[in-house]
Amino acid sequence: MKIWLDGALRDIESARVSVFDHGLTVGDGIFETVKAVDGKPFALTRHLDRLTRSARGLGLPDPDHDEVRRACAAVLEANPMPLGRLRITYTGGHGPLGSDRGEHGPTLVVALGETARRPDSTAVITVPWTRNERGALTGLKTTSYAENVVALARAHEHGASEALFANTVGQLCEGTGSNVFVVLDGEIHTPPLASGCLAGITRALAIEWTGAVETELPLDVLERADEIFLTSTLRDIQAVHRVDDREPPGAPGPVTAKAMRIFDERSGADQDP
Repeated sequence: MKIWLDGALRDIESARVSVFDHGLTVGDGIFETVKAVDGKPFALTRHLDRLTRSARGLGLPDPDHDEVRRACAAVLEANPMPLGRLRITYTGGHGPLGSDRGEHGPTLVVALGETARRPDSTAVITVPWTRNERGALTGLKTTSYAENVVALARAHEHGASEALFANTVGQLCEGTGSNVFVVLDGEIHTPPLASGCLAGITRALAIEWTGAVETELPLDVLERADEIFLTSTLRDIQAVHRVDDREPPGAPGPVTAKAMRIFDERSGADQDP
């Protein structure tokens, strides 16, 4: 396995980041997960644009898109696989043992792991913790993921693959690593970015390609929605067949199934939409 670290490909045994890296000590970093099919990254331009937005939100220097593209290409060429999770991590770099940043500059890591196509449907749970729609990190894809780790562990304990959050005012927000859509009377709805959810790349494409509407939704919409589905880089569009103890009938339902077909067709026709 070859990993890109700060300007070069390295063997996994020699790819080492300092124990003083700010991404490790205080979670001062951002990342992107990109789907790679037969060595080709999907929607890489959109992911790099979001990486830059996240960097600016944290006050990190803008990542060099040309360098990141070279790193992705080198890692994909060095590690051939049919379906991969390409992970771009960009941190505050070597720093002091506190919240102040050092002067060494950022760290860039690009790695690849093999994955498998997701099932067509999955189970989810709701959790009692909330997203803060007014937080300093809201809308940024940062490495500060401990809250998601805790929520996802609870989901696995209940036989589910994802946990869904409300925000502080009780509106449906997002999952630990996915966006959520509901079907009401044949129309697709998803929480707006103002809810505090991440601006998912797959979410944006699903809205563009299916005509989904951004709508403020109470959390209990999950109890009455005709259909529910998730979107994320590695899920694409995935139907939900159980939410807590409720099982929507026949997942994937007709609207979700159509959305899945549209996404497969459009994404297959354009690797960088």
